[in-house]
Amino acid sequence: MVKNSLAEEGHLKADLLMVLVTMLAAAGWVFSIQALKGLPPMLFMGVRFLLAGLLLVGLSVRGVFSLGLRHLLMAGAIGLVMGVTMLSWIVGLHQAGSVGAGAFICSVGMILAPLAGWLLFGMSVTRRTWLCAMVAIVGMGFLALENGLNMRPSDIYFFITACGLAVHFNLNARFVASIPVVTLTAIQLTVVGVLCLLASTGFEQWPTSIDGAVVGWLLASILIATSLRFFLQLKAQSLASVSHASLIMTLEPVWTAWIAAIWLGERMSSAQLVGCALILLALFASRWRRVPARPRGQVAAG
Repeated sequence: MVKNSLAEEGHLKADLLMVLVTMLAAAGWVFSIQALKGLPPMLFMGVRFLLAGLLLVGLSVRGVFSLGLRHLLMAGAIGLVMGVTMLSWIVGLHQAGSVGAGAFICSVGMILAPLAGWLLFGMSVTRRTWLCAMVAIVGMGFLALENGLNMRPSDIYFFITACGLAVHFNLNARFVASIPVVTLTAIQLTVVGVLCLLASTGFEQWPTSIDGAVVGWLLASILIATSLRFFLQLKAQSLASVSHASLIMTLEPVWTAWIAAIWLGERMSSAQLVGCALILLALFASRWRRVPARPRGQVAAG
């Protein structure tokens, strides 16, 4: 009886933490939107991820320096894939007409992950996965039905982000699963930050001054939407099964749309609402019961 009670308490704590993680991830979209009012998108991402990565490096110095050269290079190379994915996301967000719809498109990445595994490594794909992917694609079609069937540039960038997340998912699971999660994420976040800063140097003009409010949103993105969210996610995943935590993570686009409606005053058309509902249905169906394991150290958009 005591063991059952402690187990239930642990599961409840994990569930509440994961719900909080999804809220922080959703808040990250709004933090980023606000920071982009005073910072070029690539510069913002470079500073955000580099500082968050260095913070985690400070927490796992021994882990980083104990890695062999092969594992270090592999983690860094996969971090480059994540970097390109995050660049696509921030460019899409900078151009976004609807943050809520963009969050649902990015979430399709978790449905595409098994398909990416099939393309890259010949992994088997269930009929349910194919069906969920088709439902999600139909949902994306509804999201594009605003002025006829017309995908906005931001939606294309968000879909590229979803594909990138699916590829990153598989590469992490196949090649660097043995690296401690904090160490892996520290390396990859740092690589993302360096890549974004290099891209910013080549393609953006840096501002001569930054408003104090923008600095505040930047710090919120670093400390709350990246570092704190990651720490709480690790804690929650240590208390619950990966499949259960993964199912709760489907709430992220829902919270994002809700926050965008309240904070940014966004309103979706009927077609967009139908599209979001279809994508959410596909997400739940793809993760119910037999849920693909989420690789340790994966960082979603936001």
